Amino acid sequence: MFTREEILSALRKVIHPAEGMDIVSLGIVAEIRSDENGISLLLEPEKSNDPFVSSIKSTVARAIKESLGTGAVIANIEVRSKTIIEKKHDKSEEFLQGITNIIAISSGKGGVGKTTVAVNLAIALARRKHSVGLLDADVFGPSVPKMLGAEGFRPEIKRENDIDFIVPLEKHGVKILSTGFFVDPSDAVIWRGPMASNFLKQLMSQGDWGSLDYLLIDLPPGTSDIHLTLVQEVAVTGAIVISTPQEVALADAIKGISMFRSDKINVPVIGLVENMSWFTPAELPENKYFIFGRDGGKKLAEKMRVPLLGQIPVVQSICESGDNGLPVALEESAAGKAFMSLADEVIEKVNKRNREQSPTVKVKINNKT
Repeated sequence: MFTREEILSALRKVIHPAEGMDIVSLGIVAEIRSDENGISLLLEPEKSNDPFVSSIKSTVARAIKESLGTGAVIANIEVRSKTIIEKKHDKSEEFLQGITNIIAISSGKGGVGKTTVAVNLAIALARRKHSVGLLDADVFGPSVPKMLGAEGFRPEIKRENDIDFIVPLEKHGVKILSTGFFVDPSDAVIWRGPMASNFLKQLMSQGDWGSLDYLLIDLPPGTSDIHLTLVQEVAVTGAIVISTPQEVALADAIKGISMFRSDKINVPVIGLVENMSWFTPAELPENKYFIFGRDGGKKLAEKMRVPLLGQIPVVQSICESGDNGLPVALEESAAGKAFMSLADEVIEKVNKRNREQSPTVKVKINNKT
């Protein structure tokens, strides 16, 4: 075990990128605990949406290792905003306040593997030691429960300060809420736009998300009321667009990118993921067959001037693992490593976006003509 002063000495080497001062002097280090389980820290940044929280956590872990040696084990680094603790206001203003990065996962059309990418990316981010949530906002076709082997899960409700909170499923290091947790898989979900939008608001406002580095929101295909509800209710850090190399999918991906970039929405596009880039048979792992076209996503990314975050192959294990409820990102296979590489790219591009661009604001759309 290490003393409080030893740990503080290590933490004084961690400089907040925007403030230019160390996190101890800034009062960000709220609690320190060192026991047989390792070192646990509570960090309290001034701003609930501080864009540097994720990189600070990584720097803290590295500084402790460098200063205290390899015997220093990080048990937990929790982040809680002072704004949330001190500010008292209506609950409706608190949508997702404890979350550093809100990432919309979008696709121009269905059938491109958007949810497969969202689920595996969430797990890969969690494997990179980030706190992660996944909100399945594809209210008309929720497939997250199937992919996580949680079709029979029904969330608990807990009550705090006369408010009911929905407790997410925690699996593979990810907090998850889905429309599919509230409806029978055999029942068709027939909701008008306002009903679907209100349900999304409820999952955001009443979900017991806590503090997260990343919340991935798996949106329905195309552009819809759900997309507008999201950007009107919360400040979305950025969007990731999923496509396949096919021309018809790429044409729809352009619409999705253009929607987020429009003057009214103005949400940064973190990048494009090309799914089903090539087929690789298990018995010939070095072979690539470009059955849906070659480098279509790469060319589109260059044309639209967005980063290409990754190219995910068509591999039998990706399909089988999703059907079995054990996503391939849990594996050390080639497919699993592809999603780990994708997570690394997303982390880098989100940090770059936060360094170089102003925080996103909620969209105000005037419906009057």
